[in-house]
Amino acid sequence: MTAPSELDVPSRQQHADPDLLRSVFRRHAAGVAVITAHGERPVGFTATSLTSVAAEPPLISFGVGTSSSSWPVLAEAEHIGVHILGEHQRELAATFARSGADRFAPPTRWYPGPDGVPLLDGVLAWLVCRVVARVPAGDHRIVVAQAVAGDPDGPGRPLLYHQGRFSGLRD
Repeated sequence: MTAPSELDVPSRQQHADPDLLRSVFRRHAAGVAVITAHGERPVGFTATSLTSVAAEPPLISFGVGTSSSSWPVLAEAEHIGVHILGEHQRELAATFARSGADRFAPPTRWYPGPDGVPLLDGVLAWLVCRVVARVPAGDHRIVVAQAVAGDPDGPGRPLLYHQGRFSGLRD
């Protein structure tokens, strides 16, 4: 196989900037999670950046904007909740993505879990994790956390985020 020449590069090539990054990642289907933590009050946000980092020890990571209303609590939290949403939870995902929303008010159903972490009812799976690192990354922080408790047996199929919309899997 030969390397492409400059003539083979598409003419629509764009300069890399935040708009290009957003446009490219709209084409990347991602699972939808809600991250929660508890400070003076519970906080949470919808995340599509959740990643399994390592099995031993069991580590996950996600990105959070430092301008997020959840960041001040997450910046200090020792433990966080990770909730994998089902396709039946589009409205819950939208609630936790909406700026200024009272995310824990009804109809959101939740309860305090291990280490006081707010846990959401009816999710596909959840973890409580101990934060082990917060890594600066531009206007975000990458949070790395170790799983300490969880439940993988919730009902349903996963919720996805693609092209700016929440959707389910198609067979």
